[in-house]
Amino acid sequence: MMMSGFFRLGVWQNFFRAWRSGYSGNLEGEGFTLGGVYVIGAGRQGVLLEHREKEFGDKVSLSSVLEAAEKIKPQAS
Repeated sequence: MMMSGFFRLGVWQNFFRAWRSGYSGNLEGEGFTLGGVYVIGAGRQGVLLEHREKEFGDKVSLSSVLEAAEKIKPQAS
């Protein structure tokens, strides 16, 4: 995303949302890497949830993560 990420409205909205809620992260590190969340089931279940950040501050829904985690079936030994 590099510099174009700073010109996106959604990025600034996410920044102000985090700032108003009291988030105070550090400014160390690269800063241009987007993150993601994966919920992976046991054995052959595979990926149950995949969320990739499309822009800085894009959050995954906690209810989606919990719903996917509940689908994990224990692997038979």
